[in-house]
Amino acid sequence: MAKQPTNPAKDFIRRTALVSRDGIPAADRQAAAQTIAARAFPVPLPAGAIVSGFMPIGSEINPIPLMQRLAAEGATLALPVVIGRGKPLEMRAWAFGAPLIEQQWNIKIPPPEAPAVDPDIMLVPLAAFDRTGHRIGYGAGYYDMTIAGLRARKKLVTIGLAFAVQEVAAVPASAHDERLDFVMTERETIGFGASRGG
Repeated sequence: MAKQPTNPAKDFIRRTALVSRDGIPAADRQAAAQTIAARAFPVPLPAGAIVSGFMPIGSEINPIPLMQRLAAEGATLALPVVIGRGKPLEMRAWAFGAPLIEQQWNIKIPPPEAPAVDPDIMLVPLAAFDRTGHRIGYGAGYYDMTIAGLRARKKLVTIGLAFAVQEVAAVPASAHDERLDFVMTERETIGFGASRGG
């Protein structure tokens, strides 16, 4: 993926956290995804709320069981699409059973004709997180740009999904880093205070 200027401290935390995540057995990863999906969702889900999820890559926690549950409860789903380097993600409406195409990095995305939407709730992948709501992604900054843009336009709730082993003592946050409102792991749901969005 496209990289922002390198940050050695973040790079080290990212590498270490991803090694820990990669070491989780597949059966445990799937059990964690089911545990998160079965737990109380941290915010009310208004009728017709738009929830953006993601298609997991590598050893990422699988958000699909949670997305299935939210869709069954009336949410409209969306998936992220990389439009270009240095640009926010585009969230395209999607439903289970609808077509997907393959983008770079073998990520499956809705086709171009799927309408772009602004989510009310965003499920966010991450490499590492801390107890203040800061996250480390994969270095391209797409989610920070996207969250900042959405928060400037509307109220947005951001929920990081991760395994407990991805927690670190402190993320060396930068001015452009957007804090999460919650992180859900297989052990607990951690809240970080009211949304910093509009």
